[in-house]
Amino acid sequence: MRRTFVSLCVLHAVSPLAFAEPEPLSEPAQIELQALSITGSADSERADGPVQGYKATRSASATRTDTALHETPQSVSVVPKDVLQDTGATRLQDGLDYAGGVGRANNFGGQGLTTFTVRGFTTGEFYRNGFPINRGYPNAPDANTVERLEVIRGPATSLYGRGDPGGTFNVVSKQPLPESKVTLGSQFDDQGMHRATLDATGPLNSDGSLAYRLNVLGEGGESFRDDVESERYDVAPVISWQVNDATKIIFEGDFMRNNHPLDRGLTRYATQTGSASRDTYIWEKGSDNLLHNDNNMAQVRFEHLLNDSWTLAGGFQFLDGSLKGNAVEANGAPADGRTLQRNFNYRKLEWTDRDWQLNLTGHFDTGGFSHTLLTGVEYENYDYNSIIQRSSAANGTYPIDIYNPVLGQTRPALTRTTTWDKENLQTWAFFIQDQVALTERLKALAGVRFERFEHDYDNKLTDAGDFSKGENGVTPRFGLLYDLTDTVAVYANTARSFKPNSGTPFAGGGFDPEKGKSYELGVKWEPLDRQLSVDAAVYHIVKENV
Repeated sequence: MRRTFVSLCVLHAVSPLAFAEPEPLSEPAQIELQALSITGSADSERADGPVQGYKATRSASATRTDTALHETPQSVSVVPKDVLQDTGATRLQDGLDYAGGVGRANNFGGQGLTTFTVRGFTTGEFYRNGFPINRGYPNAPDANTVERLEVIRGPATSLYGRGDPGGTFNVVSKQPLPESKVTLGSQFDDQGMHRATLDATGPLNSDGSLAYRLNVLGEGGESFRDDVESERYDVAPVISWQVNDATKIIFEGDFMRNNHPLDRGLTRYATQTGSASRDTYIWEKGSDNLLHNDNNMAQVRFEHLLNDSWTLAGGFQFLDGSLKGNAVEANGAPADGRTLQRNFNYRKLEWTDRDWQLNLTGHFDTGGFSHTLLTGVEYENYDYNSIIQRSSAANGTYPIDIYNPVLGQTRPALTRTTTWDKENLQTWAFFIQDQVALTERLKALAGVRFERFEHDYDNKLTDAGDFSKGENGVTPRFGLLYDLTDTVAVYANTARSFKPNSGTPFAGGGFDPEKGKSYELGVKWEPLDRQLSVDAAVYHIVKENV
């Protein structure tokens, strides 16, 4: 648990005049707290841009088109940058605490991208500007790089591919701004964490057609847990190029280094005589328990206006990551109520992911109805390699007293290779979606995705686990929304999800893919002159082959 003690934001600089010598004060200076505005401007807000205040009015995550949230037949939450800043958020999970109905799940001992529960189901499906970023064991994007964090409740497979029926997350990263601006931030807490950030943006040439955004992070220190220290560094550059009136290209990167011990927390075995203090740490310190998580991301995105009605867009993303180092974990319950049997282990997990996307969006009228038609094709190629070696599981090899732990024991030898495998998953997909205004108040959404998965698994410990298999997935989606008044709308939707399972069962051959289906009824209400938005929904979700 992190409690912020001090958070500073300085050098909000756009002009050298900001550093001019101030006029002498004739009386003591006063600090005036500014009133906080929570209104959003529907006229100026873009679905992929900044939000004015706390309340977003538009989103592209649920439809992949710029659509008003009030006209989207699905429950969607947007956590904008201002919320992340004002709550002192440093991680994505801090922001999702304010999304409503989202709970934290496994964080892999303090490592990687935390999984969450949405509508009763665990999910780790994260996207960044519409591209998947949850392949392998990546670290979460830092809050300093996030413009808006969006939660799509219910299946989103018809647009994004493999996923869970509970929900999906899309991170919209900070993009270049037309005016020069530099913000330096500093943050530390009473547990020993210290953090510094840089957010700089502005034009790179005289006409502003070339602009940049640069976010830099350095973080380190202790935590509330004894002997737990970590460090985290991130550099996230973005360059946008307005080639001409019709074409825009964006180059974006994110290069993160995270060093953190594998902290499995406190044990809760039935054989224990009691519970240790939450500060107690029993998993070794220093290089005996330290994982290095390196993540590199590069995106190239483009948008080209074919004419006033049709837009071609897409891009390419490359992910490269690794999780390497030593760790200590438990073997089993303490027989005497206090002595925990542990094993020392080394892991090396590596992954690469390449993702291509191409979308065509059109706005047109036919048969008296207004249409927003979206079609797209995608290809993804994901490689994953892992090896885990462990010390003996015999009692007495590496024990520790959970109530009076003595760290710094001699490392036992690595005598077992428990995991050594390689996976490749390739995906080809085509999807189509149509948003139709049937009347001024009645709107419909229909879409379907056709996807082909080819999965190759090589168990290097035994040939019995090897397999190659292909799966076809068809995931339809349908929704209706009706405006009862200008501020109250009711909606209904149904959708399906599809997700191939990784790994292999003991007998080999691979697992069947997970499949889900969802039915939802809801209402959207915007009271207080649209300064507040309230969504309520009832739903029924079924998930199979878990």
